[in-house]
Amino acid sequence: MSPRRVRFPAAVDTPDPTELVPSIGPVTFTVDLNGDPERIDLSGLPCPRLTRALATAFTEVINAPGNLRSRSGVRRLVRYVREFVEFTANALPGSAAELRLGDLNPGLLDAFELRLIARYGETSKEPYLVMTYLVRLLKLVHEAHPDAFDAAFHARLGFTSASAHRASKPLDAYPFPVLDELERAARDDVARVRDRILAGENLAATGRDPRQHGWDRLENVLWHVANRGPLTADDVSYKILRPWGGRSELNGRLHLTARDLVPFLLLLACQTGMEPECIRQLKSHCLTSPARGYVSVAYVKKRSPGSAHKTVRVSDGGSLRFPGGVIRLALRLTKRTRELIGTDALWCDVSGPGQSRASFDGPYGSSDVTREWMSAQGLDQLTDSDGRPVSLDLRRVRKTVKSRQYLRAGGVLEDFASGHTRPVAAKHYADIDAHEETHNQAVEAGLVQALGAAAASPVVLSDEGDRLDDGEAALSTQEIKSALSGEQDVWLASCRDFFASPFARKPGAACPVPAWGCLECPNAVFTNRHLPSLLSFLDFLERQREEYPAAEWSARFGLAWDRVVHGVRARFSTRQIATAQAIAEADGDRLLLPASFLEVIA
Repeated sequence: MSPRRVRFPAAVDTPDPTELVPSIGPVTFTVDLNGDPERIDLSGLPCPRLTRALATAFTEVINAPGNLRSRSGVRRLVRYVREFVEFTANALPGSAAELRLGDLNPGLLDAFELRLIARYGETSKEPYLVMTYLVRLLKLVHEAHPDAFDAAFHARLGFTSASAHRASKPLDAYPFPVLDELERAARDDVARVRDRILAGENLAATGRDPRQHGWDRLENVLWHVANRGPLTADDVSYKILRPWGGRSELNGRLHLTARDLVPFLLLLACQTGMEPECIRQLKSHCLTSPARGYVSVAYVKKRSPGSAHKTVRVSDGGSLRFPGGVIRLALRLTKRTRELIGTDALWCDVSGPGQSRASFDGPYGSSDVTREWMSAQGLDQLTDSDGRPVSLDLRRVRKTVKSRQYLRAGGVLEDFASGHTRPVAAKHYADIDAHEETHNQAVEAGLVQALGAAAASPVVLSDEGDRLDDGEAALSTQEIKSALSGEQDVWLASCRDFFASPFARKPGAACPVPAWGCLECPNAVFTNRHLPSLLSFLDFLERQREEYPAAEWSARFGLAWDRVVHGVRARFSTRQIATAQAIAEADGDRLLLPASFLEVIA
């Protein structure tokens, strides 16, 4: 890669004293990783204004449901922030302490990107990944401070990378049987979750306050969970609760757990094909406009410009086979938890220690909860398209649902590209490995169709040598005489010159095409004498319909059948065809399969 000229901002003027931040204070904060806190300290970084703005954006990214909830992911993002801030300080050593957001320049981002490429290599995906997160953080900074960046830097945030390599191969879909099995397992487990919580509620209704009537009865313990919230270590000794499985088991009788959310999200993904992050961020008021067995699901797609508000119309009903019914059941089962913590998030769960949470980031194939659920359902025994065990990835579930829609639409992008631009639908959802065979078949069928349209009409002669076809190819007197005499017959036709074939590799070589290649050859001449063989061959083609699927039969025999039926047989009278048919039937199998034909199809 040739070096690029990078423009750095000039030295900044001395800012107004009121804008100076000589001691910005510690930039430290703690993020909750599903009940496990992670403390982050960015206080030692230079460029305090930039650091604080990025730290605020950082917390917004992490706190969004479905984003960076793993410790490794959070620490990786911290590393990206540190690297960029330190790079900025080194690029502007004289003004780093007083650097304002408005001093950032597009050349700074480009130079940082080139440094990443130099470190990781031009074919590595890491530079693009770093720039993706960095640009996202800077966009959030711009949303918080709309007037901070100048127009040039704001325009630079409109694209992620100018040079970094991006993976061009999209995720592949699951095999359809795998999707069906995932949906079945998720639906069955959601039903078990429903039965467990409803049974727990019925039992809790018969209990009394365990503080007055004792902890030795299950219904009293569940009464406490229903009326005072999930059990914690401060409520009662674990030894007392052990006979019923402990706090986590008892809380799970009235509240969803993280494990329960895996089948719920998976089932909705299988039924709707919605974006995984959008399913995770659904609100309790997401269902709108129910009518005639359908309901709209409102959601926010943050990847869209301006965090676009969208809706999708789904079927609604009183069973778990309808997405609307699944969401209504989730609303019912999470109501207690939602009221407990005062949130409008649809997905709420209670952790093992009894902490209620309103955000959930699964399921991902790499999470322990997801792997445990897959193993418990026996789904880790399924085989993926590459022969490996299946791991759960909601992005691939969406790809598979889209793949099914694509095949049902016959590859017509206008019918398939709902929710996407046509280029995105084509690149990310149509051009995947799962469709390779379908696309190859379509290309082959198109070539066959094009060949049929381009091939000249068969040459057909009457018994007197008159032309019966509409073709323009001229025949000499000798060629007509040879065709009528039979001296140049090659089973299905008479050949004008067997050693001047348009398919031969060199002049003078014998014709190399298969037995029925004559049907497509401009050298072929058909007369009444060839009609019995042609009708016998046509009968053979019709019998092959019983041996092959329609698509394969069309690929193998479609063009030959069309040439016989419309190109040759249609040129003869009904009486001539009837006579030739009787002759063919009298000769039996002798006319059907000549030796050369058997060699071709063997």
